[in-house]
Amino acid sequence: MRVIVTGGAGFIGSALVRHLVLDLGHEVLVVDKLTYAGDPRTVAACEGRPGFALLRADILDAAAMRAAFADYAPDAVMHLAAESHVDRSIASAAPFVQTNVMGTFVLLEAARELLAGYGAERRAAFRFLHVSTDEVFGSLGSTGAFTETTPYDPRSPYSASKAGSDHLARAWHETYGLPTIVTNCSNNYGPYHFPEKLIPLVTLNALEGLPLPVYGDGGNIRDWLFVEDHVRALVAAVTRGVPGETYNIGGRAERTNLQVVRAICDTLDRLRPGSAPRRDLITFVPDRPGHDRRYAIDPAKAERELGWRASVTFEEGIARTVAWYLENEAWWRPLREAVYRGERLGLLPASPGAGA
Repeated sequence: MRVIVTGGAGFIGSALVRHLVLDLGHEVLVVDKLTYAGDPRTVAACEGRPGFALLRADILDAAAMRAAFADYAPDAVMHLAAESHVDRSIASAAPFVQTNVMGTFVLLEAARELLAGYGAERRAAFRFLHVSTDEVFGSLGSTGAFTETTPYDPRSPYSASKAGSDHLARAWHETYGLPTIVTNCSNNYGPYHFPEKLIPLVTLNALEGLPLPVYGDGGNIRDWLFVEDHVRALVAAVTRGVPGETYNIGGRAERTNLQVVRAICDTLDRLRPGSAPRRDLITFVPDRPGHDRRYAIDPAKAERELGWRASVTFEEGIARTVAWYLENEAWWRPLREAVYRGERLGLLPASPGAGA
């Protein structure tokens, strides 16, 4: 296939690009604005492969997107470009609405224009995969799991913006016949994860002997999915999924945040022993606003209809992830020193006009 991957220099996007190019031999055009969380080094191994290219462009630039689609003439678009950090959305929501909602609109329209010039066979084979999150469903109680029919109930600016983009993708299928597929995934982790997120932040703080901040009582629950399992599911969705359908992708690995932090500490203690147990660094901090208590994904539909299943256990995935950070300081050290130093995010912004 010839595939355009938006956000292909980000965490999940780059894992997808490496899988498509290095493992499956597909041709890929990466479209990425290269914001703070986009890094060309994540796809450097793909350089020189047939059909691979990296285009630095903003998905809000309609002319650039139309030109990229027309020039590359893809068989599929896999749309992962997004502002994705909940804490940052609390402090500044505008970039999330602009990129996640309006950017998705621009891409859907570019794809619609592209298909108008395709012959019947290429139109029938084309797919537009919109990659989203389980956060659009809101917060679960102590039991149950999100399914594809769970009503949307977003609680943060980030999840609300992703909910809006999901609805656009479905509307463009129903209204214009664009062959869109939507996936909603649980929390990803693995190599090349930008160090603002929980697992890399805790790993690097623990490695450097710094406090390990845990929101609230640490009892918030997430379903964890190793990123390499996720990208296999995305390929299955774009090649075997049915246009107009939604597939939930999860790892069947629920853990409290405190359990995750303790697992990282124990793994580091085993791989690189320190003078004291890393668990001693755990520090409970005030919870973030609107912190959903529990997420859990029921991936049965994806397992049944796409022939996919998560294969990496949480314990194996954490061990592989921590080991990767230990072996790749050259990648994360410049980010840690010049881009994000580990400061607290997700604090409410001051009211307009407040303060002196």
